[in-house]
Amino acid sequence: MTLKIISAEKIEFEGEVEQITLPGALGSFQILNNHAALMSSLVPGTMTFVHGETTTHQEIKGGIVDVKDNVVSVCLY
Repeated sequence: MTLKIISAEKIEFEGEVEQITLPGALGSFQILNNHAALMSSLVPGTMTFVHGETTTHQEIKGGIVDVKDNVVSVCLY
């Protein structure tokens, strides 16, 4: 699936990933390939995504996520 991480200044990441874990208001949740359509707010915490053999951990202040047709768009505050 394709992950796009966007901030007000730039596109921080765009590429193929295997999984994403995001901090939601009710707790962390994971998105895998072929996930159902979803839109959610994000709270401060750690976003983790796996691309290839690399796992990236990124602290975020919050934002929103939109999942549709194997494209995950994360807009950060």
